[in-house]
Amino acid sequence: MHALHPMLNTAIKAARRAGAVISRASRDPGAFTVTAKRRNDFVTEVDKAAEEAVIEVLRTAYPDHAILAEESGASGQSEYEWIIDPLDGTTNFIHGFPQYAVSIALRHKGVVTQAVIFDPTRNELFVASRGRGAYLNDQRIRVSKRAHLKESLIGTGFPYREAGGIDEYLRIFKRVTFESAGIRRAGAAALDLAYVACGRLDGFWEKGLAPWDMAAGSLLVLEAGGLISDFDGEAEFLERGEVVCGTPKVFAQLLQVVQQQRRAREPEQSA
Repeated sequence: MHALHPMLNTAIKAARRAGAVISRASRDPGAFTVTAKRRNDFVTEVDKAAEEAVIEVLRTAYPDHAILAEESGASGQSEYEWIIDPLDGTTNFIHGFPQYAVSIALRHKGVVTQAVIFDPTRNELFVASRGRGAYLNDQRIRVSKRAHLKESLIGTGFPYREAGGIDEYLRIFKRVTFESAGIRRAGAAALDLAYVACGRLDGFWEKGLAPWDMAAGSLLVLEAGGLISDFDGEAEFLERGEVVCGTPKVFAQLLQVVQQQRRAREPEQSA
């Protein structure tokens, strides 16, 4: 593996520090309190402690950089902005369901340039620098070679924060169920995107996401040879909170399904 960008190295250090906080807490699940931010959206002391660990490492190295973090919000003004999800998959974590990760991305002048997703339960470290490829534990990763939606395993997540879009979402879900080899809903969007990048999933779609759910994963997908967009096929997914991605050919087919079902006001009778 090539020499890592110094900012990526710092992000890896921060992610591992947060992972240690999360791993310690996971061994004693009764020891932390859980509070609801809003319906079906939980935060634990572990999220906050992990975020503090990340920010401490980043602030020490780059005190002038801006930060956008899930728990503490936005701070600072800079052309460099760190986008942090200290524990993506909090609901899984609370239940001891081992699918959660730390996600850290660096955005420079509005473009994501560095990405780290760290899964502490499997000790899997996904990293990418813009233009330099994507890696899992020092091994180069690529999206799968699958070219047809029919043979593809597709990831998704239910729009749990707002119930308003559930009917549209279920139309898409139903059609993808018929058109694909299977759907998986594991509950941590950052890991879903990392799994597309390394070929475990062939595509992914979700709406109702925040920038910190997608920022690092989006660069992983692109650097692994995949395609990613919002539901209109544009690059505004971080702003719009919706994403479709996959291998180049599966992406095109999945996006078509998403767009068709969004336009279909009534469920298709033939479905």
